[in-house]
Amino acid sequence: MKQPVRVAVTGAAGQIGYSLVFRIASGDLLGPDQPVILNLLEITPALPALNGVVMELLDCASPLIADIVTADNAETAFDGVNYALLVGSRPRTKGMERKELLEANGAIFTAQGKALAAKAADDIRVLVVGNPANTNCLIAMNNAKGIAPERFTRDDPSRPQPGEGPTRSQGRQAGRVGHAHDDLGQPLGDAVPRRVPRRGRRQARGGSRRRRVGSRRISSRPCSSAAPRSSRRGVRRAAASAANAALDHVREWALGSADGDWVSMAVPSDGSYGVPEGLISGFPCTTKDGVWSIVPGLDIDDFSRSRIDASVAELGEERDAGIGTGTDLTPRR
Repeated sequence: MKQPVRVAVTGAAGQIGYSLVFRIASGDLLGPDQPVILNLLEITPALPALNGVVMELLDCASPLIADIVTADNAETAFDGVNYALLVGSRPRTKGMERKELLEANGAIFTAQGKALAAKAADDIRVLVVGNPANTNCLIAMNNAKGIAPERFTRDDPSRPQPGEGPTRSQGRQAGRVGHAHDDLGQPLGDAVPRRVPRRGRRQARGGSRRRRVGSRRISSRPCSSAAPRSSRRGVRRAAASAANAALDHVREWALGSADGDWVSMAVPSDGSYGVPEGLISGFPCTTKDGVWSIVPGLDIDDFSRSRIDASVAELGEERDAGIGTGTDLTPRR
């Protein structure tokens, strides 16, 4: 048996966290032969619910679970962790101003960044799921002094709204052109305000049935996940598919992308494709041995360029608004 890998999940009793932990326990994150120790973080009022999740995990008797740790403080939850999935965040409620949202999440992800720097393992890799994910990722990264910026990524660069991931965007687009979702490549670009599929490479494969999926056709209107994606009463967020996208993201990061292809990841910009250095933004990347690399030199048409520029402008505005709250968002190098 391999040595156990320690995986932290924040907001573990929430909808996305609940969808994540059972699949991590079944090997969907790091493979069916990789034992895991689950470090589960929740706010204090949610600890009874988290204890219920732990009881269910134990009832499932997964052979991959070596241990489960629960905590209501970040330093305990991040002690020795190799992977951290930062799912929990302060949602925007009715009447809340953007400044208030950024202040609330600034406090959460500042504390978590500092706790990661103090307690996480040397090989830590961090995925931020909680929205606004790009800015939350930037906050955590800039407060995790001593951890290399490239160890931080944001969940699902192709989704325009919470829960809108590459897997689902592939499925919808494939349906529009009559092909299976795995016949389509990954999208290019970040999430705000619309995903930007890569024009030219994103096309259905299959002999004489090759058919281009133009970004103008796909991206000219937003695909909102605000409308419920589940008919179950009371379920307002697409938790299972958001969890699935997070699992895909970490698995590809940890185990490597397929030879000759690339995946869409939101990572700290090095200035590629005109994105300001240090901004967390979506890029085409390849991954190998737990390291991502931005794919250089892809052709970007005028339409896709305008969408990417609009996304970057919004991300810059959000970063600047966060700085205005006193949160440390100075780019790290």
